[in-house]
Amino acid sequence: MELRLSQKMTILEKLQILTDAAKYDVACTSSGVDRSGDGTGMGNTKLAGICHSFSADGRCISLLKILFTNECIFDCKYCLNRRSNDVPRASFTPDEICELTMQFYRRNYIEGLFLSSGILYSPSYTMELICQAVYKLRTVYHFQGYIHVKAIPGAEPELIQKAGLYADRMSVNLELPTAEGLRVLAPNKNRKTILAPMRMIQNVRAENQNELTLYRHAPRFVPAGQSTQMIIGATAESDYQIMSVAESLYQKFDLKRVFYSAFVRVNDDAMLPALPGGPPLLREHRLYQADFLLRYYGFSAGELLSEQRPHFNVLLDPKCDWAVRHLEQFPVEINRADYHTLLRVPGIGVKSARRIIGARKSASLDFDDLKKMGVVLKRALYFITCSGRMMYRTKLEENYIVRNLVDPKENFPFTKDGMTYRQLSLFDTAAGGA
Repeated sequence: MELRLSQKMTILEKLQILTDAAKYDVACTSSGVDRSGDGTGMGNTKLAGICHSFSADGRCISLLKILFTNECIFDCKYCLNRRSNDVPRASFTPDEICELTMQFYRRNYIEGLFLSSGILYSPSYTMELICQAVYKLRTVYHFQGYIHVKAIPGAEPELIQKAGLYADRMSVNLELPTAEGLRVLAPNKNRKTILAPMRMIQNVRAENQNELTLYRHAPRFVPAGQSTQMIIGATAESDYQIMSVAESLYQKFDLKRVFYSAFVRVNDDAMLPALPGGPPLLREHRLYQADFLLRYYGFSAGELLSEQRPHFNVLLDPKCDWAVRHLEQFPVEINRADYHTLLRVPGIGVKSARRIIGARKSASLDFDDLKKMGVVLKRALYFITCSGRMMYRTKLEENYIVRNLVDPKENFPFTKDGMTYRQLSLFDTAAGGA
């Protein structure tokens, strides 16, 4: 393919424009694949993911995250790079992408590449450029680190499949949660065109898994799976609608992650909502917490929310909120409850639930044991017993529990027995106690 890219800018000038243009794309995890270097190239990828750094709002900053181009033929109302905006435009060449990645890697600035793009001339033209970049990075520059690329909806399937042979993960942006939202804010795009490459990637990955069972050295296609991203707050969908869409994507397309990006008003457009309180970051956080409950804790969207109650509680995380509304299922006896029941207890995460199951085979557990296993007792104490006893005398009543969970000036004597407790954080993870 003949390249029609401008060479008037220096690579540094392009980098300044195209890194800034990529900052609103959050779908850039890097875990899920294990490929060691073979000694002939540079870099490797470990199963646990690259060495992440995270900004305060949870976004990964350890990959070289850039756009191939911020030129775009579309005019999505929420996008900074839309066709009608008067912003500086730039485009890399495939070799410039390779040189940047290698130079940043050699300086230990990054461990991998996240490559997205606007649409230059056409989806297929843009996807061909991305293919050239990742092909050269792997075969000419011998880069063996992590690569995440975007599949461009509307591009020829053969091009997406080709890119998937050199990428670790691919993602297709859902853009907005519903087809109606797309119709209003991104009239050049439609849900069918977006879902088609998702389905293709899913099918080719399944075929590739079958090949690998027969031929151990067969090329791997997108070994870390695929993900997607949707913008939250630009349109009027409820939390229940958003989680239902995410649940459907996990079930029907075998996605590894759904990312939620709080809407940032970068364009002055009457179709876009005003944000007097700024981007809805707390709502984004609640959606991520609920997403963990879908993927790791056995919850369904219908258990967490409903049409009658379509939004998450801003004061409580979704798991605590579910628990206080289902007090008939508590308290749970730690020494008898099965694994899936333990996962539904606030303050008990995947790791701590497994530790409880393993440890109680040899001894009866008490609250001090639970604390050592990572259980967040400040949340769990209202919902559990150890050998039939609660940690403190407390009421199993919704308003009382909510008041104590929300009030930072807790009245329980948390330190009288020498035990210390951590306060609920906005960025608590599911690893120890969710």
